[in-house]
Amino acid sequence: MTMSNYLESKSEELEQTLAKQIELLKKDSEDWLKFGAVVAVGVVIGYGIVKSTRKKRVKIDTIRAMEVLEKEGLLNEDIRTRLMSSKQSTFWPNLTQRLLILGLALAKDKIYNMIFVPADEDKEIEKSQ
Repeated sequence: MTMSNYLESKSEELEQTLAKQIELLKKDSEDWLKFGAVVAVGVVIGYGIVKSTRKKRVKIDTIRAMEVLEKEGLLNEDIRTRLMSSKQSTFWPNLTQRLLILGLALAKDKIYNMIFVPADEDKEIEKSQ
């Protein structure tokens, strides 16, 4: 058996081993993906339940407060609209603001790197071109 035949057989063996490892990885990743999907669905359902029960509790408290104000004669249309309007912030505007700040920081870093490149690097770039 020559060296090239030996290397070819080793190469084939390594390729087969790699193919088996990739196949096992795909199988394991499918299981993890299913598990992750189940966890994500559970979290979303739990969040929805908590959110709906919290809304009901807040709504009941608001209705009680409006009844007290009505008995006292202090309830007018302006106060009614303020009490019944939604005041809760959502997750998405906060996320959007953070992504905007992150984008601006990355742009600032890139611009600083473009402006303040040392002269030695400029010369090396010009020589390579």
